[in-house]
Amino acid sequence: MNVTTGSRWRSQACTTEVIVVRAEAGDVDLRCGGHPMVAPTDAAESFAPVPEFAEGSSVGKRYELEAIGLELLVTKAGAGSLAVGDAALALKAAKRLPSSD
Repeated sequence: MNVTTGSRWRSQACTTEVIVVRAEAGDVDLRCGGHPMVAPTDAAESFAPVPEFAEGSSVGKRYELEAIGLELLVTKAGAGSLAVGDAALALKAAKRLPSSD
């Protein structure tokens, strides 16, 4: 699938929905719960999450795969874990704010 900055995707395995914050790569095998994600308007099948990809996603959190420059923001949480192919996306750590002293 052609993943571009600003595009939205939804899971076929759970209720997870994401928006792409940063995408340097074009063609990406974006998955949630072990199954390909689809555009929000596309008709899709319903699958159960694969046990290896069933750790869940949290609303408002950013997930990334730095190796390909991909960053996603979860807009709706679900039971499936985000991945590109078999590579799980990592939860992006919050940046520390400078001290106000």
